[in-house]
Amino acid sequence: MTASILSILTAATLILNIFLAAALVFLERRDATSTWAWILVLFFIPIFGFFIYLLLGRQLRKKTLFKWEGRERVGIESLIAHQMNDLHDNEFPFKDPQVQHYQDLVYLHLRNNGAVLTQDNAVQIFNDGRAKFDSLIQDIEQAKHHIHIQYYIFRLDQLGNRIMDALTAKAKEGVKVRLLYDDMGSRRISKKHFKEFIRAGGEVETFFPSILPIINPRLNYRNHRKIVVIDGRVGYIGGFNVGDEYLGLSRKFGYWRDTHLRLEGSALHPLQTRFILDWNQASARNDIEYDEVFFPLVPKKGETAMQIVSSGPDEEWEQIKDGYLKMINMAEEYIYIQTPYFIPDPSFYDAVRIAALSGIDVRIMIPNKPDHPFVYWATYSYAGQMLRAGARVFIYDNGFLHTKMIVVDDKVSTVGTANIDVRSFKLNFEVNAFIYDHKVSSELADLFYQDMELSEELTLGLYYARTRMIKTKESIARLLSPIL
Repeated sequence: MTASILSILTAATLILNIFLAAALVFLERRDATSTWAWILVLFFIPIFGFFIYLLLGRQLRKKTLFKWEGRERVGIESLIAHQMNDLHDNEFPFKDPQVQHYQDLVYLHLRNNGAVLTQDNAVQIFNDGRAKFDSLIQDIEQAKHHIHIQYYIFRLDQLGNRIMDALTAKAKEGVKVRLLYDDMGSRRISKKHFKEFIRAGGEVETFFPSILPIINPRLNYRNHRKIVVIDGRVGYIGGFNVGDEYLGLSRKFGYWRDTHLRLEGSALHPLQTRFILDWNQASARNDIEYDEVFFPLVPKKGETAMQIVSSGPDEEWEQIKDGYLKMINMAEEYIYIQTPYFIPDPSFYDAVRIAALSGIDVRIMIPNKPDHPFVYWATYSYAGQMLRAGARVFIYDNGFLHTKMIVVDDKVSTVGTANIDVRSFKLNFEVNAFIYDHKVSSELADLFYQDMELSEELTLGLYYARTRMIKTKESIARLLSPIL
């Protein structure tokens, strides 16, 4: 009797796996690499593979998640059309002649993402968490009208409580404070932890909250963005989340090396728009209506040109990755990449490989320790392949490297939330600043040089000398890399 039941269950599992595999191939229309990876999971882990697929494998339907009627009133739509026409006719009024060299990249982001080019921005770079959060809290304390704050991870530890105290104090003063966090990234908290803040007049929303207490069926599709906009005049974008580990207080990770930008200028308008779109998607009753106070006319703060580019699984194209590829293909002298996860898809891998083989100075910096083991060993595997193509690889030894940054030729750079992996390219909702400025790009390159002094260079000799255990870990991680 028991053997009969077991046979029935085995047959049912096999049939279910066959139907799922057929759905992957014929219905979901994935790329071949991802399809084969999931078929392997389904057939080599027959029962658990099904539940893993339910949590991680289902695709997000291509639909408009982010709607806001006020977008047209901001004037962004008409500005996009105007800028595209000027670029097409070679009549765009570039304030810095060097930016004209990258007009194809500017046009790509306009057409692909509706990312307007602003040319009057001031940029302050933070590569240390304490300095970044001291500056953020100081800006919060000076807020007059509104504070919009969004993080993938928001912990109510020492740093999180310090920020909440500042936000609650401003809410009590009558400043409109809105906090948006991702449900999976911030899974240890819920709205009940913000009672005092809400009583003070603050508002809290959660992106893609769990339907069940523990299981979130949208495990893959997370809002990885980190955005702050204060009074429409000051903004923040970059890699730091909110938690004590980002101050270097984690015993596991030690010093936390990241990159974040403080922005002033017209780039705040598209950054504000991005926050409002995300907020209104998450909000059930407290949508933000258009108000010109969110988009003030700001005096000129600087001369840096930039575009705020976002991407996500709701879009047809992979906008940030496309920008990365265009930057790499336009490189003439060097490409510097810092990323905690280097698991490129074939297009990114080929672009970097070809650049290195062509004599471009390609340098890639990755962490010396994993926060996700499988991801780390897949990263190490791809790093080895880059070495064979002539790239130089550096292992950051001064703590944990979490920076998402690319600098090309001291002329163009990008800082934001998107890692070099399939998750950031296809699954997560991300946002990056693409910067066309010699001074800012050179400063970012200088930080890369400083980090090189705190790193060990991985040579082919060291890579080939790795142990059999490491080779085994790499092989397994590499096999699963399309779904990591």
